[in-house]
Amino acid sequence: MADASKMGQLLERFAQGVAAHDRENPSHTTWGIGMSFFDIERLGLEDGEEILPGIVLKADGGQTGQFRILCDGQHDEELTEDEQEFVQAVAEQEIEVPLYSPGPNPEPPA
Repeated sequence: MADASKMGQLLERFAQGVAAHDRENPSHTTWGIGMSFFDIERLGLEDGEEILPGIVLKADGGQTGQFRILCDGQHDEELTEDEQEFVQAVAEQEIEVPLYSPGPNPEPPA
């Protein structure tokens, strides 16, 4: 297991990340923290372990040295909606553009 002072700092960062997420996204419920499997093993922790009250640690294949807040909300809903609206607006319009070739007409082959 990692040094107690380092583990305390890590738990403090986890708590800060969860608090920041909950403050910015009040409609989402945080249920876990995602880390790379390598980091979980290096710290002497286990996948699925409850790291904070109500928050479990999950190996999610992310980058080493980073953690992610896992919740039940969709953070990119607005991006998906905008993209769908744009595609629908373009698909409804039919545009015909005549093709022109620069320069004189070529001679037909003999």
